[in-house]
Amino acid sequence: MAVAYELPQIQFSLDALEPSISGQIMDLHYNRHHRTYIANLNAALGAQAEAASSNDLVKQLELQAAINFNAGGHINHSLFWESLAPASSGCNNIAAVAPTLNDAITKRWGSFDSFKTAFEASALAIQGSGWQWLVQDAQTKWLELTTSKDQDLPKGGKGVVLGVDMWEHAYYLQYFNNKKEYLTKIWDVINWPTAEKRYKGDPRAVFGSLAGLASHL
Repeated sequence: MAVAYELPQIQFSLDALEPSISGQIMDLHYNRHHRTYIANLNAALGAQAEAASSNDLVKQLELQAAINFNAGGHINHSLFWESLAPASSGCNNIAAVAPTLNDAITKRWGSFDSFKTAFEASALAIQGSGWQWLVQDAQTKWLELTTSKDQDLPKGGKGVVLGVDMWEHAYYLQYFNNKKEYLTKIWDVINWPTAEKRYKGDPRAVFGSLAGLASHL
């Protein structure tokens, strides 16, 4: 029987990220978009299990694109919610709450402000829908900026430290086509303690069952 995935619990109220991200956007993004990815993923996994039981290899191959897309949507959004915290939580002061990661960022880009400039420039260069990522090389531990299209995961098995959703549904109702303002405001609600844990530890210890799902894509 295929595993059924569920909508993860967000650790703050849907309006707690205002004014950076409106409660209306969070409600639509979490309760509709993310929920739809999960529903479609579960349906595709169920159909794949049936196809496997009947040895229908063609059907299994046809379903793989839907599984990849919707599983990516589930994973990416789960990581995104964990990457956010209300400004009142104090989690957005990287120097105070994520000193190891802050030092690594400063070493890599020269300063935190230079890192933000590079992160935003990379995100604004995305054509269409996608994600902006801060990732870590598993071998060298070197930090890198990368993007992914639609709901793809970062390529090359890089460890996710921070990801920001650059799909229009993440910002358009509030910022319209001003992606730059969305990126400027989102720094106020980044959960740097979570990013610090991802940077310092085994991703499986941070992502839980999502790491297992990612490894099969």
